[in-house]
Amino acid sequence: MDGRLRQWRDRRGWSLRELGERSGVSYVTIQRIEAGTANPSVRVLQRLAEALEISLRDLFPRERPKKRRGGR
Repeated sequence: MDGRLRQWRDRRGWSLRELGERSGVSYVTIQRIEAGTANPSVRVLQRLAEALEISLRDLFPRERPKKRRGGR
């Protein structure tokens, strides 16, 4: 998730434990997600997004439009 979860958590000023309490996801799991050592389910990500009051989409990088070749 390229650090977006931590960015959102930091924006709220929340510790790992606070996000865990608000989302019902253990702080150890959140720590592992942020470190990139856990592969969370969509349900876990949804719970985190709801606690942070953001869209699930906000946890993922946005795709940039690809430049077209050939001048069109």
